[in-house]
Amino acid sequence: MLKAHRFPVAGAALLALGACSSPTGQRPNVIILLFDDLGYGDLGCYGQSLIETPQIDSLAAQGIVFTDMYTAAPLSAPSRCSILTGLHSGHSQIRGNDERWARPEGMVLSEADWYFDAIHNNPDLEGQWPLEPGTPTLATMMRDAGYTTAMIGKWGLGGPGSGSAPRDMGFDYFYGFNCQMLAHSYYPDYLWENETKVFTHNAYMPVNRRLEPGADPLDIRSYDKFNQKDYSCDLMYERLDNWVTRAAGGDKPFFLMWTTTVPHSTVQAPEEEVMYYVRKLGEEKTPITDGGWYYPVLYPLSSYAAMITHIDTQVGHLTERLRELGIYDNTLIIITSDNGPAANSNSPGEYFRSGGPFKCRKGWGKSSLHEGGIRMPFVVSWGSHLKPGTSSYSGCFTDLYPSLACLAGGSVPEGCDGVSFVPSLLGGRQPEHEYLYWEFPASKGWLAVREGPWKGLVQNVADGCSQMELYNLSDDPQESRDVASEHPEIVKRLWQHIQDSHSPVPSGNPKFELEISYP
Repeated sequence: MLKAHRFPVAGAALLALGACSSPTGQRPNVIILLFDDLGYGDLGCYGQSLIETPQIDSLAAQGIVFTDMYTAAPLSAPSRCSILTGLHSGHSQIRGNDERWARPEGMVLSEADWYFDAIHNNPDLEGQWPLEPGTPTLATMMRDAGYTTAMIGKWGLGGPGSGSAPRDMGFDYFYGFNCQMLAHSYYPDYLWENETKVFTHNAYMPVNRRLEPGADPLDIRSYDKFNQKDYSCDLMYERLDNWVTRAAGGDKPFFLMWTTTVPHSTVQAPEEEVMYYVRKLGEEKTPITDGGWYYPVLYPLSSYAAMITHIDTQVGHLTERLRELGIYDNTLIIITSDNGPAANSNSPGEYFRSGGPFKCRKGWGKSSLHEGGIRMPFVVSWGSHLKPGTSSYSGCFTDLYPSLACLAGGSVPEGCDGVSFVPSLLGGRQPEHEYLYWEFPASKGWLAVREGPWKGLVQNVADGCSQMELYNLSDDPQESRDVASEHPEIVKRLWQHIQDSHSPVPSGNPKFELEISYP
């Protein structure tokens, strides 16, 4: 895919060539804040007018806002796989979102108790499909380059004992959810700290629970059992703050992935913060009392907004802590999201225009390869060392690996699909991708490729469809006018890119394969 960049290269060599010489004169600490299902338009710095994100907006005003940065996949697990391995979804190990132990096909909600109970009570059933043991990752690269490493939040790439838990994959410290199924509740009865279950003051509450019989759905007290004592975002931030404080006192730079579950459903936030938005947005008339695989919610709009503002407030606490520790100016902070906004009763993306300039209704956001599903907010802050502004560099999450290797003095594995975006940060000449590629085996199968302003999209691939839609994103960001019939030569070229980019999944992962019929 990347003819000029697909080769192993040591970050130290790049530093010697001046390609990523740090303006601080030393290697930066690195923090990646990865939201879960946050849309391109959910932050103030990307045009959001209802949800308040002043702390992130402040970092954006001092840093660089990327307008054309993409996730590598429209769901959690494959997106995170690509971040960690630097491989796009035509080459990566994980291309779907399946659990290690999948629920029976056709299971209805009334039968789901035993499913949640089984996962909750047996760590061997926790977690999603694992990476192959020994896979080189972004975390192992940073650790080998001399960084101390941590992940706090959601993992989603293999549970305890799978050989693919966070500490197996390069993180010195982990606290949070191993399994994204159990992460649907923000009041869990336990979280993992490394290989140990740490119990909270919450009772076990599967997310398929409903209101008590006869409860008034318009009475906020009817929802008390779902909103317990220990809010997972606060438990995680407490560990994060403590870890950063310890790491700052050590003799190594640090690398932290803060993988919050916000604003993934179920939408839950502290009551006083929800009520702030109820007063701001107005009383909501239709509570969600049958949310499928999620808890009932009285104020889904206000809860969604409150969750995002809650994390934004914690971003403010973190930057204050970095300043107190004297390391803010040499800490690179990246803020983004794993994929676009969901479209369920708990995720009011259309109300908030979460897709920004892109459509985000059902079929156009999360789980799709439309722009609303894969174009991400991407803010980079680095103390006083960046010239504030925007970047139109068209990149992908695979770029994180070579970019951080460049700054950390690490090495990039052969075959990495990323390009370092460090020149976009430091005012250098930015290498460009020849094209970007996605494949997604779920939702009846999708393919997409972007070359310059042109985007080719193929839907229903699993049903044998090979009809490519073609859009010119420069004048049609909502993908409303298919111009494939007007540009057959471009369609042919994009199909060639697809053929060049697809490789079979590793042996043992057949469920993630996508059989592509080339025209």
